[in-house]
Order: sequence, then structure tokens, then C-alpha cells
Amino acid sequence: MESVKGKLVKPLFVALSVMLPGLFFSCGESKQNTLTPEEIAEGWQLLFDGQTLNGWRDYNGATLATPWHVVDDCIQAKGEGSDASGYIVTDRQYENFVLSWDFKLSKGGNSGMLYHVVERPQFAVPYVTGPEYQLIDDENFEGLEPWQKMGVDYAMYTPDAGRMKVNPSGQWNTAKIVFDNGHVEHWMNDVKILEFEAWTDDWFARKNSGKWADAPEYGLARKGVICLQDHGYPASFRNIKIKELPRKTTEVDLFNGLNLDGWEAYGTELWYVKDGLLFCESGPDKKYGYLATRAYYDDFDLTVEFKQDANGNSGVFIRSFIEEGVKVNGWQVEVAPSGHDTGGIYESYGRGWLIQIPDEKESVLQMGEWNTMRIRMQGDNVKTWLNGKEMVDFTDDKIGAGQGRIALQIHDGGGIKVAWKNLKLTTL
Repeated sequence: MESVKGKLVKPLFVALSVMLPGLFFSCGESKQNTLTPEEIAEGWQLLFDGQTLNGWRDYNGATLATPWHVVDDCIQAKGEGSDASGYIVTDRQYENFVLSWDFKLSKGGNSGMLYHVVERPQFAVPYVTGPEYQLIDDENFEGLEPWQKMGVDYAMYTPDAGRMKVNPSGQWNTAKIVFDNGHVEHWMNDVKILEFEAWTDDWFARKNSGKWADAPEYGLARKGVICLQDHGYPASFRNIKIKELPRKTTEVDLFNGLNLDGWEAYGTELWYVKDGLLFCESGPDKKYGYLATRAYYDDFDLTVEFKQDANGNSGVFIRSFIEEGVKVNGWQVEVAPSGHDTGGIYESYGRGWLIQIPDEKESVLQMGEWNTMRIRMQGDNVKTWLNGKEMVDFTDDKIGAGQGRIALQIHDGGGIKVAWKNLKLTTL
């Protein structure tokens, strides 16, 4: 018995595909893996040159050791992977794009094309972060659920079955993903089979009620590497090409003044709305608590007003993710009582303080009054201002490689109460 991303199913005819690999995986046809002059002019790029595995490496790795190889102008999964291994990814990250490829499966074959995959040691497999265009031989699997079949956005959205025209195993098909600032399309053999909007209320309802309910970072990344899956069955790919699309600038009110829509709380500390203000307050456990956006924001200009009603030991996390339980992993712009570096940057794991504010700027904070914090995050540079005064201007490679949520923190120890309002963000 083999699994399809965690569900036990029984493949048919696998032995035949292994005994006669040439029958299903010979790629020697007309010249492949090239771009026309028109495609080059439109900005298309090849992700596979037809001869080498240059530009690909193991997921969470620096080199390529996973069992993939090049045969007859095809990049091929040898069929030695599993749910826990066998993934290769592009060297580069991609955000908005049109991605097209040809694929051919063995009988009973199971593979996939994932995108927006995040690489961190905390994520053992790519599918807990990256959405997947499912590639599977429906006809020769038993027990597939609709959300596991060919062309689905795996465990999220299913295609229009009436528009599905798929050539059988051993024959070539052409698939395409369009990801345009949250608008998603799946295509099969030049027909659009599926369309949806990412990060809507419907999208989050599906994410939080299904397979991904215990994968808090699934699908949130707005950019990431592209990933091919060897799920224990031979599969062939060619003509893998991508055209990048521009990012759209948007303005976002992170807090609507009415409720906590758009946020997710972690921990037992108190987060509530009263008189149009957002409050964090120590609960009876007196532990760390976080209120995190349910969406990722990587490059942005954020302003937020805060008032420290008691103690005031808090903070604004940037490019952060939920690692386990109540633990938030990322970088914090400090909000703290006077004399404790409000506006400085602290790393929540490893390095601790990255940059503290000059002593002469400690007087900029007005305890017990409304303060305005501005955070500008772009690439590897972060700048902060407090009440119109620049506090830090810091550049760091690790921050540059990060991505994730914005999260408000309440520190442990008890006795803390902070009010927040006017959390306004512009994406860059």
C-alpha cells in the first residue's frame, strides 16, 4: 500500500511500469525544451535545459542528491521517493507567474508540481507550505477522494470534471498554473479546469477545516521555490517554462476596528476589541501570546499606533511564522517600556538583539500616551521610526531571506496591557 499525501490507496499495474520503463518513459521525440523568439520576447524562461539538472537541488538542501535524472531530453523521477523524500526545487523563488510544463506518468503514477514552497529546517516536507497541482493516474488508483485527483489544488479546490481532457498514462499532457497576485488558474491540455482566489474567506475556511488544519503556514507564502515531487512512481517532465508577472501594490487596513477578522491568536493571553481599539492584556497564565495576520507580508510600509496602559512590554513581529504551539519564529520590532529599545530589532531565535536604538532616542517614546510606529521592510533592509524619528536602519541577509506574517506580541510575566489602532500597510 502506498499513500497519496497521507491517504492509503492501492496502485494498479505498478509492476508493469517498473518492468517495462522504456514503454512509458522514452522522451525521444522532436526537439524539446526550447523557447521560440516570441516566447523569449514575452519574458518566458526555461526551468529545465533538457540536458542537465542545473538550477535544481534538494528541498532544504544546497546540492542535488535526490533520485532524479535526465533521460532523452526529460527530467525524470526514478520512482524512489516517498511522502517524506524525493523533492527537488528550483534555485530561485517565484512570486507571480505563468508556469507551463509537459508531463507523462507511469500507470498508477503519482507526482505533483508545487509552488510558493518555503524552505526552513522546521518544515520537513514542502507540501506543508506550498500548494500543489496534483498529477496522478486517476484510472489506475483505487480509493481516491475528489480532492486527490488529477488537476486539483491539492486538498483545497477541485476542477470542473466536464472540462478535464487527460491523455492516459504513458502519453504526454500539458499543464499550466497561473498565479497572479492571488488569482489562481489550473489548465490541462489548453483548457482551464479550475479557478479560484487565494487568501479569501472561502480559501481560509477550506484551509482550516481540512487536511491543512494542523499546517498553520500552508499556502500563506506569496513567493517561494517551485518543487517537483517523486512520490514513489516514475514520472517525466519536459518543456518546463515560466513567465513572471508583476506584483501589484495594495493598501491594507490590518485592523477593522470591529473584531479580529484577518488575525489568528496563539496562546492564552487576551486579545480583544473595545471602543474601536485592539487590546492585548496578560491573562492568568502570564505567558507569551501572539496575534498574527493570517496572511504573509514580505515587503511593506506599515504604520501602527500603540499606547502602553500598563508595563507595555510587547512588539511587532515581521516576516515571522508559527513554528509550534505558541512559538513565533522571526524578527521583532521592539515595543517596550522606556529605556528598553522601542524601535530596535530582536531575533526571536539564535542571535538575540540585532540592533538597539541609541540611548539619546529613548526619550522619543511617550509612556501612557499614543505613539506612532512606522516599519518599512524591503528586501534585506528594515527601517523603523517612532513618532516621526528614525530609530534604526538595518540590513541583514537572514532577514532578506525571510518571509512571513506580521504578529503583535504580549510578553510573559503578567501585568501588561497595550492598546493598538490604525494598523495600516502598503505592500511594496
